[in-house]
Amino acid sequence: MDARLVAFERLLNIMDDLRAKCPWDKEQTMETLRHLTIEEVYELGDAILANNLEEVKKELGDILLHIVFYSKIGSETNTFTITEVINEVCEKLIHRHPHIYGDVKVTGAEEVSQNWEQLKLKEGKKSVLEGVPNSLPSLVKSMRIQDKARSAGFDWEEKEQVLDKVEEELKELRVELRNGNNDKIKNEFGDLLFSLVNFSRFVNINPDEALERTNRKFIARFVYLEDAARSLGKKLTDMSLAEMDVYWNEAKIKGL
Repeated sequence: MDARLVAFERLLNIMDDLRAKCPWDKEQTMETLRHLTIEEVYELGDAILANNLEEVKKELGDILLHIVFYSKIGSETNTFTITEVINEVCEKLIHRHPHIYGDVKVTGAEEVSQNWEQLKLKEGKKSVLEGVPNSLPSLVKSMRIQDKARSAGFDWEEKEQVLDKVEEELKELRVELRNGNNDKIKNEFGDLLFSLVNFSRFVNINPDEALERTNRKFIARFVYLEDAARSLGKKLTDMSLAEMDVYWNEAKIKGL
């Protein structure tokens, strides 16, 4: 038998045992598992960003366990089974890849994406944006909204146009800052962020990954600064900005 099938059957049997015999596993519901699943996905994201393939493998296993767990709960209420979960995604993949399983011709990945969204509309969705989860983090949500709008043909033609839009939004933010209307400042700041996310697509940058890279860089340099202050017997609050800037630049030179 295929080793993949043997391994998957083993996991299903273990899940059956845990659900029947383990006090913790017996108590779990879809609702109690939800936040744990979200945490596992973020841990997978961390492992990917760190390029730690061993951790990627482990986190994928954790997520697979959760999929099996939800399916086990579904089978207990006669709602759905793991077999139905797998077969449904297989049918969806076949249906949405007519260039592989049908006679449709495509010229590249962009056309595949456009066809995917059009097929979803034919399946009954009223908007291409329906597939964007409400609970996504705002930055990722913005990126997905723009990706889906692009697949429907709603997009800028050149990156210079988008950069002009960024500058326009920044000017509008400056106006509202001078006016002092906090609600309008918040609106303009959101528009500026949205336009920056839009620009990131045109230069092939994932804005979430770029921001996380900056987050990690800032943390490393700030920790270096804290260590430097301790070595001097000082607290950061005791140091001037000029003093702190010396060690901040040291951290940059060291590649932090």
